[in-house]
Amino acid sequence: MAEYNFETEGVKKTITFLNRKAPYGTIYALEVLESVLISAAFEQHANIVFVDDGVFQIKKGQDTADLEMKNFLPTYGIIEMEKEDADEDEDMDMNWRIIVEKESMEARGLTPDDFKVTVEVLSSAELADVLATSDAVIGG
Repeated sequence: MAEYNFETEGVKKTITFLNRKAPYGTIYALEVLESVLISAAFEQHANIVFVDDGVFQIKKGQDTADLEMKNFLPTYGIIEMEKEDADEDEDMDMNWRIIVEKESMEARGLTPDDFKVTVEVLSSAELADVLATSDAVIGG
C-alpha cells in the first residue's frame, strides 16, 4: 500500500460553522459543535455562526431534563475559553469569531444578553461577506 505524507504545517483555513437548527430534536446542532471542537485541535480559523432557530443553541437557561437528552450548552463555554486563549496567546495562530445574525436574533425576541457566550452581532449583509471570505462552510 502506498504511503502518503501530507504536509499541513502552516496551512490555515477559515472554516465557517453555520448553525441553523434548534438545539434539540435533531443531530445537526451537536454534529456542528463536534466539528468546531475538532477544528480547534488543528488550530484553524473559525467563524461559529448562529442563524434562524440556531440562535437557540446558545440561549441561556436551557433545561433538557424532560427531553432526557444531555444539555450541551456548557460546551459553548469551552469554545468561548478557546477563543479567548487564541486571542491572548501570541504563539497560537487561531482567529475565532462567535457570530449571531441580527435579524434571526431579533425575530425571536432575543438580545445579546440572552446568550451563554459573548457574541458578535452582524446583519445578514455583513454575514454574507463572512461566508464569501470563508474557505469552507459547514452547515447543520
